[in-house]
Amino acid sequence: MHAVILAGGKGVRLRPYTTSLPKPLVPIGDQHAILEIVLRQLAASGFTSCTVAIGHLGHIIRAYVGDGSQWGLRIDYAAEDSPLGTMGPLLPMLDRLPERFLVMNGDILTDLDFGDVLTRHADSGAPLTVATYPRKVAIDFGVLTTESGRIVSFAEKPDLDYRVSMGVYGLSRRTLAGYTPGLPLGFDELVLDLLGTGTPPHAYEFDGYWLDIGRPDDYDRANAEFTTYRPLLLKGA
Repeated sequence: MHAVILAGGKGVRLRPYTTSLPKPLVPIGDQHAILEIVLRQLAASGFTSCTVAIGHLGHIIRAYVGDGSQWGLRIDYAAEDSPLGTMGPLLPMLDRLPERFLVMNGDILTDLDFGDVLTRHADSGAPLTVATYPRKVAIDFGVLTTESGRIVSFAEKPDLDYRVSMGVYGLSRRTLAGYTPGLPLGFDELVLDLLGTGTPPHAYEFDGYWLDIGRPDDYDRANAEFTTYRPLLLKGA
């Protein structure tokens, strides 16, 4: 099984922590980098090879990760000179990827079974599988629905339940075959194109531990929780 880790972003929202370090290498619990945890998890899930898509401060990631042998992985790299979105970095490397592979952001902490995501993707036959996570937002107001100037329904301070993308995907190479290498391609654009052609993505629903480390508050939370969740995040790794 092969994974592509997206690690080329500048981590602007996480400054000042990312002023001199790429976001996937910020330390968690004063012992592990986020990317190291991800690589350990991939190896424990049965992955044998990985491509790391790098950009901003990519040379530091290369120096830290090396060839991946310390985690039992074969790791190569793909560099992007300019931002290409979530899916754009995959296009220039498409001919060296297997027919089905995992794609994931390099800045998330989760106990998601990455191997199962890829297996379920293969079984589904879908062009894209998106790992999803439940979220709930409490609305602090009375919510009105109106039509033609008339109120037709009302809910007092409702909860809005929805699912979000976790930044982990099962992908088939043929899904990207019609796009042009070197041009940006976002996750949103790909999903809308698939919906428009009547080939909807498959949803992999997950309710375990997941934290997207995008802001300083998220990073502080990750460090505060790491001692508690370390056995869960690094089980078998």
